[in-house]
Amino acid sequence: MTFKELHIIEPILRALKAEGYAEPTPIQEQAVPSVLTGRDLLACAQTGTGKTAAFAVPVLQRLNAENQQRPAPPDGGKARKIRALVLTPTRELALQIFDSFRAYGRFLRLRCCVVFGGVNQNNQVQALKRGVDILVATPGRLNDLIGQGFIQLDQVEIFVLDEADRMLDMGFINDVKKVIAQIPQEKQTLLFSATIPPEIQEIADRVLRADKAVIEVTPSATTVEAISQQVCYVDRPNKPKLLVHLLKNMDIPSALVFTRTKHGADRVARQLQKADIPAHSIHGDKSQGARQAALEAFKKGNVRVLVATDIAARGIDIEDLTYVFNFDIPEVPETYVHRIGRTGRAGQAGTAISFCEINEAADLKAIEKTIGKTIPVLTDHPYPMQETEAVPKAELQRQRRERAAAYAEQAREAKQKRAGKSKQKAESAATKAAAGAEKPAAAQQPKRQASPAAPGAQTPKAQQEKNRQLQAGKKDGDPSANPRRQGKQQAPAQDRPGAQAQKSRKGQPAAARKESRPGQPGSGERAAQSRRRAPRPKPYEYRDNSRMKDDIVTYAQDWGSASLGSLRQDGRKKPEDQPLSGNFIGKINK
Repeated sequence: MTFKELHIIEPILRALKAEGYAEPTPIQEQAVPSVLTGRDLLACAQTGTGKTAAFAVPVLQRLNAENQQRPAPPDGGKARKIRALVLTPTRELALQIFDSFRAYGRFLRLRCCVVFGGVNQNNQVQALKRGVDILVATPGRLNDLIGQGFIQLDQVEIFVLDEADRMLDMGFINDVKKVIAQIPQEKQTLLFSATIPPEIQEIADRVLRADKAVIEVTPSATTVEAISQQVCYVDRPNKPKLLVHLLKNMDIPSALVFTRTKHGADRVARQLQKADIPAHSIHGDKSQGARQAALEAFKKGNVRVLVATDIAARGIDIEDLTYVFNFDIPEVPETYVHRIGRTGRAGQAGTAISFCEINEAADLKAIEKTIGKTIPVLTDHPYPMQETEAVPKAELQRQRRERAAAYAEQAREAKQKRAGKSKQKAESAATKAAAGAEKPAAAQQPKRQASPAAPGAQTPKAQQEKNRQLQAGKKDGDPSANPRRQGKQQAPAQDRPGAQAQKSRKGQPAAARKESRPGQPGSGERAAQSRRRAPRPKPYEYRDNSRMKDDIVTYAQDWGSASLGSLRQDGRKKPEDQPLSGNFIGKINK
């Protein structure tokens, strides 16, 4: 069967051809006709089966058909209403679905937008204000924007709930119910899930209509047959060594390694990096930017190994990923199905290798029971398991709690160490500031009372008044205002200012003479004036630039016939204050 036989319109057929889609997958063959007719859908489909196109293609075609009957508002018109909502559990999966909608609908006049947490919402809000037809969202950010009044779901016609079982595992089921309460009852609902636990079945019975179409392409008890599954029995301390050994001795271009915890993901990535194997880790504690950067580096081949937790790996769609490692055996069998589904995409070949210690043997048996087959054991490796007795489950839980407490203590100590360094820096800065404040205080010595002025001596105020009169005389051009400008005509010695004071000071001590100079302020007043006086600017320090040696004026004493005084005055000018030479101006004009 071809896409044309599924009655796909020509613009979408062109887009699918550009994406390299030759023929539909089994889930696409069964889902597309039902969705095009407007029926609700419950699909049990594993990742990697093409389920994104199974709902994206018919949703685009239905919205485009409505646009033909009711044209969408132009760009400058009223904002478009959200007519299709796709709800996904993780940011990575939301971005993947958003890219798929844009790729399949590139020749249609439909707008798509994606909103998710972990990043600033401003860009997302601006896109929503311009109007969208299709919204792809994660539950947390969607409810936040609904609460802020940026999103209204009263016009939603098609609702898609993807990875419903993972929503339940991540604790988003209450957020999903809040979103469903905002959507009109008259709508088309499409529910996709790799497994159908009782909680998901309850939601399906509540939101899906009675005439819904039920599709089960890959039941939860089976895995993709193209994936080669193997298990290595190894002690926990030797798991990192075995991983390094396999990566160095097998032809593995890229690999995705799953761990149970965030700390485990970081630890495995560090151990691989120490072994000269490029590796990055992604988990929920890392920012969206760091996760996207690590994922892009892995897709481009700059990083050979990507270590991830189960939640962070949801939505990772990497072409030609041939190896998946289960560093820790998952406790939930369905999680194993999700993990190995990262490889063998769309029927391609893939290999899944699991590391099992003695305490994980029971979990492995549960997985084999779920998938209905025994996983072959890989014995040809240098780290065979030595422990033969399993630790009781209570003891395992106690050890895990101790490890978690140790990690928390390490994080607390590191935080305290950083806080101590910051406090030390703050104290050092405060000490320097206090020392700087003490210096001016020490410089301010207590003012000494000036000794009584000698007879005939002028007080500071009288001297200041006389100076103002002299300045006024200078401005008016009156030479009589300044006795020094009246030539050699000077007053007699006995009439000169301070003459009597000089006679009276002859018998005084030096300190007293210094304090009682006529017409001059005392030492305390002089100190105050010196503090009020503006600081002298530092002399400009010229440094020659060899690259502009011919174009910068050089300060030397042989400049023409200028006097030394003018040289000193000009020498204080900065180079940019000097006129440009003709040579330099000529270069600019060129």
